[in-house]
Formats: sequence, structure tokens, C-alpha cells
Amino acid sequence: MNQYGRADVLRILRISAKQLLGWQRAGLARSAEAFTFFDLVQLRTIRDLRAKRVRPAVIRQSLMAMQKQVAGMENPLIEASAFSMGSHVAYRHEGHSFDPVTGQLVLDFEPVGAVLSAKPKSEKVKPIATFETVAELFARGVAMEEHPSTHDEAIRNYLQVLELEPRHAAAHINLGTLYYNRRDFASAEKHYRLAVEADHRYALAYFDLGNVLDETGRVEEAAEAYRTALQLAPTYADSHYNLALAYERLGQPRRALHHWRAYLKLDGAGAWARHARSQITKILAVDPLKVVYRRRA
Repeated sequence: MNQYGRADVLRILRISAKQLLGWQRAGLARSAEAFTFFDLVQLRTIRDLRAKRVRPAVIRQSLMAMQKQVAGMENPLIEASAFSMGSHVAYRHEGHSFDPVTGQLVLDFEPVGAVLSAKPKSEKVKPIATFETVAELFARGVAMEEHPSTHDEAIRNYLQVLELEPRHAAAHINLGTLYYNRRDFASAEKHYRLAVEADHRYALAYFDLGNVLDETGRVEEAAEAYRTALQLAPTYADSHYNLALAYERLGQPRRALHHWRAYLKLDGAGAWARHARSQITKILAVDPLKVVYRRRA
């Protein structure tokens, strides 16, 4: 099985070293310097749950409850499919979707999630072949993203995932990103929009959709997508950065200024932070705006 270093994980999943360390300290991910592609699947799920503002303590509680609900389950984030239900975590497993903490079945196809007063079976049953195939195909797709020479295979794996589970939001996102990097913006937009349809609380889906809209010249629509991402995840630094750029292109420097400053509060180091500071300096150099901004501060 392929091994990935810490730097590889940060690059593939587009997370920061601080995020990874925090998840490891919270007991959500194992402390290691080498990771398997199943570790990547687990970390991607954690990233997506955190993007929807699910607290680490809640994720950890759901993992412990899931292990109690399903005898013999060692790693629910790999052996089942986790998704957010508001501030809670539910799982799809063996044809059921349920909240392991309450033991209640949920109808996850509803926007807010309806709840049924029934408990899932806790007996250990061998996972159905379809679920195993989805998990393995998705994990293999993640692994194949590592090298450009295997991107075609990654696309094939994600397409097979979607044949089995058409509303697999993460597969749509990953496919969209592969197409985006190939500058096939029409296909990228298609899959980003399908990810949004599959999970309207998926901040990353709106962020990536904003990127492809911006790339194709629809800046106002891109700004709307970034705003939605920030409504779902207010501390999403990259969304603040890209929204600031969009506002500048739309000729709205005051709005851009707000998001440049928000970005710096979240990420004050590196080349992007230097660019944000440079843009703030340029905007504040306009005297009338400088006076207005200081009065509001």
C-alpha cells in the first residue's frame, strides 16, 4: 500500500499543518508521519465535517458511539459513510442512516434530516459488497490523485463511485477538481453543482464552484458562491481571500478590504498573507476611503 508523507497529505487534502495537528491532538487521526490512502479517506471526512462546523468533540463522540452500536467496527470514518446532521454526525451503514449517539434512524435525503423512532441493528454483519466497493473505489481514487500519470484512473474510480452512489458529494468534488486542473471547466462546474445538490451544507463545494465561475468570467456568481461558503464556514480563510479578489475585480474595494482583513486574522503568514497586506495598503491609500474606514473602525 502506498505511503504518503505529512507534506503530501497537506497538499492532497488542501489542509494546513495546524489543522492536521489539531485533529491528531483531538484523537480524530493517528499521530504519524507516514499515511496510507485509507488515512487520506479518514482525514478528508474529518475535513468535510469540520468545514460544516461540526466540533471535534462531537465527531469523537460519534466515533465512540458508532463503535458501540456496531460490534467489531474499528474505524467508522472508513467502514461507514459519515455526514453532518446540523451540529451532529450521522452515518450510512448497511443500508441504514442513523445517529449513533441517539440510536435513531434518519432520512438523510431531506434538507434538514427527518428522524425516525427506531434503532439500527447492533449485531455485526458483513458489510454489503456495494458499500465495500464504494469505499475502496473512492480510496483508490484519492490515491491515484497523487501522480498526474494516474489521474485518468482516478477519474474512472470516481465515476464508478457515482454509478453506485450518485449523490456522493466528495466524489463529485474530487472529479470537479481533476477536470478543473485540466481546464475542462464545463465538466468541473457540472460536478461542483452536483456536489452542492447532494449536500447543500458543503462549504468546499461552494468554494470550488466559485473558483470555476471566476475562471470563466462570471465574477458576480463567483462572489455569491464564496459568500455562501462563508455563511457555512465563516473561518474558511481561502473563501475570504478569493472573495476579496472577486470584489476587487467588481470594483468594490471597501468590500474587498473587509475580506482581506478577515483573511489575515485567519492566516497571517506566507505569500498569500503578504499579498493581502499589500492589497490593504493599496486600498487604504485612497484618501476618501481611508477616512471612511477609520471612522467605522
